[in-house]
Amino acid sequence: MSLIDPLDADNTVMAGPDALWRARHAVLAAGYGGRPDPTDPARVLAMPIVLHIPKADPPPRSSLLEAAASAAVALCLDDRVGISEDGEPGPWQEDFTAWVSGRIRKVSRRARGAQWLAAQEVAGITVEVGGAQARALVPGPVGDLDPRIKKMQIGGTDLDHDKPGAPEPGLPVLWIASALEMTVGKAAAQVGHASMLLAANMTDDEAWRWAQTGFRCSVRDADATQWAQAVARLEKSEAIAVRDAGYTEVAPGSMTVIAVPN
Repeated sequence: MSLIDPLDADNTVMAGPDALWRARHAVLAAGYGGRPDPTDPARVLAMPIVLHIPKADPPPRSSLLEAAASAAVALCLDDRVGISEDGEPGPWQEDFTAWVSGRIRKVSRRARGAQWLAAQEVAGITVEVGGAQARALVPGPVGDLDPRIKKMQIGGTDLDHDKPGAPEPGLPVLWIASALEMTVGKAAAQVGHASMLLAANMTDDEAWRWAQTGFRCSVRDADATQWAQAVARLEKSEAIAVRDAGYTEVAPGSMTVIAVPN
């Protein structure tokens, strides 16, 4: 797994979480949803997630979803969403803060070929997992998308369910409610929500340690037994659930993903 960020030239690795990291985590941990939606639907804020799905050689579904989950949370804790050492806001801070102050929305889009290359020029973070790539972009108004992103297809493409085997030991597991039969785009948005909620529910030290892995996680379709086990963890406050607002594909209040720390 790798983080690919051509817009970030500073690859400095710190020995542990500093005050700036803790401040960024505190923003995420504070929760969101207090600000009402704007009356103009075009001003609704969303995080675009671009999924690289080549026509000739599409990636495994589970790997692509893992990349999307990791990219979403990586952007939320990137230094550019916070305040710099000299007290100046990072280049993404205003847009990110506005987004997390309201209802969290993500919109997944498919890219291939030149479209995927163009997406790398738009502010965001790309993660690669097992050859699958996804890029989380800085949130903004849905009616004011970068033209390079706006032309990308939202629906109409899906991937076959694969069989990746047991989750990797020691990693968080994002269990998808397979009974809901979500498309890969919908599932990408949901696991992106789950990774954010999981990091927010961690202590800042726990989130920092997860960050050192590149926010690696396992994404798996849960069968009935696995889902019941995840629900049991949730009922013991040992997991985090995503409940969808029901705008697309699933009924309002549907529990789409359960994130288990490990």
